[in-house]
Amino acid sequence: MSQTRKLFIKTYGCQMNVYDSERMAEALGGQGYVQTDSAEGADMILLNTCHIREKAAEKVYSELGRFRELKDANPELRIGVAGCVAQAEGEEIMRRQPLVDLVVGPQSYHRLPQLEARARAGQKALDTDFPEEDKFDHLTARPKARRAPAAFLTVQEGCDKFCAFCVVPYTRGAEVSRPAARVMSEARDLVERGVREITLLGQNVNAYHGHEGGLAGIIRELATIDGLERIRFTTSHPNDMDDALIAAHGEVDKLMPYLHLPVQSGSDGVLKAMNRKHSAESYLRLIERIRAARPDILLSGDFIVGFPGETEADFQATMDLVEAVEYGQCYSFKYSPRPGTPAAERAHVDEATKDDRLQRLQALLKRQQRAVQDRMVGREVGVLFERPGRAAGQMVGKSDHLHSVFVESSDLVAGDLRRVRITGSAANSLAAELV
Repeated sequence: MSQTRKLFIKTYGCQMNVYDSERMAEALGGQGYVQTDSAEGADMILLNTCHIREKAAEKVYSELGRFRELKDANPELRIGVAGCVAQAEGEEIMRRQPLVDLVVGPQSYHRLPQLEARARAGQKALDTDFPEEDKFDHLTARPKARRAPAAFLTVQEGCDKFCAFCVVPYTRGAEVSRPAARVMSEARDLVERGVREITLLGQNVNAYHGHEGGLAGIIRELATIDGLERIRFTTSHPNDMDDALIAAHGEVDKLMPYLHLPVQSGSDGVLKAMNRKHSAESYLRLIERIRAARPDILLSGDFIVGFPGETEADFQATMDLVEAVEYGQCYSFKYSPRPGTPAAERAHVDEATKDDRLQRLQALLKRQQRAVQDRMVGREVGVLFERPGRAAGQMVGKSDHLHSVFVESSDLVAGDLRRVRITGSAANSLAAELV
């Protein structure tokens, strides 16, 4: 029997990295590793990195520096860097930070057992290839332990859109879809272990083509699984929101009334500079069609302010689009250059202007979010309860619309799916009572 070792994984960034970290832990389980919540006392530390935000690599080096004392105290400790920063800067990481033993890109982590064995033998291990084999075919079977009631399931990776600000096509590669049979098998396995809600993940998830019916087709097939009560998906591109997927929102009861559909800007000039291949008008008409299919849908989006060349008029166009859509949730950021992307070479908007625009945009988005939440008061919705709240006798869950909902009840347990009536609206959550 292999020796038990402790594995600490720190995950940065998106939901796909959360999913990847789970699969990395499973891949190393056969080597005797069990996860721990602390870097102290760990036998292996993995940083699963994200390259989306500014100075992502420098933050990784800073984090690695904090582990030097742990490495000095335990020379057998192995330290690895995974994810998108690893893919972008693998050899540089090895050169700049000698305490790193292994580096693995997001398409190669099925090879972690072999890389770990090399690192354990005192060799440096680097793998940032885009292998021809499907990594999911080579991962160990997921353990049968009981799972939380909601889980992520990656169905698509990579992106072919090449937005001018984005590193994903370079760090995750071209669009690849998992075959429908494998998606269905993993989904059934998750449900057998207590999962009642699955969120389908992809860098451009609605470009999924592993099912003959596309993303709508796999959603409809997933909806036939007994015990799977809720389906969501993220992140989408407006250009891949086809008729079948819009129809699914109105016809598949298990597909939740929540859609994250990033637009990034309301200015056609900025959208063209971003290489987004859609216009503000086409986005608004798409929103109209989606709401016609599912009138109660809650919309979420992403916005970048201060993109190179953005004028005050461009920014006002973004504010106008936000006013027209009325989002229930949103994510907004100042533009920050990503090395190697086309936009990084362009003249930048000054930081003071970016700060001012971001504050104005976020103030509007916050008002919209609160207004949407306030209108929920008095309505009945479904809530999947996930964990106890801070107060005794309180349970917290996610509504159909992905709002956090708190209920006072001593009868609820994680995994319960119940109807509630919303009784109050706070800054980032809703209060409710059981119906």
